[in-house]
Amino acid sequence: MNWFWLLRMSRWARNPPSARQVKLVLAIIAVCLVLYGIERWIGWPDALSVERARPPMRLSP
Repeated sequence: MNWFWLLRMSRWARNPPSARQVKLVLAIIAVCLVLYGIERWIGWPDALSVERARPPMRLSP
């Protein structure tokens, strides 16, 4: 841990974020976890998967 993180923690200890901001961050984390759980449970749709591109065809002269 470097000094920058210690200074940031001391600033947060003096001026903590509002309850609304904490709820917003927790809601975003919850949405991400729900999306991750759905993706792991159901799987990734084949239509959204990227297929490996074929190398361009070379025409012989």
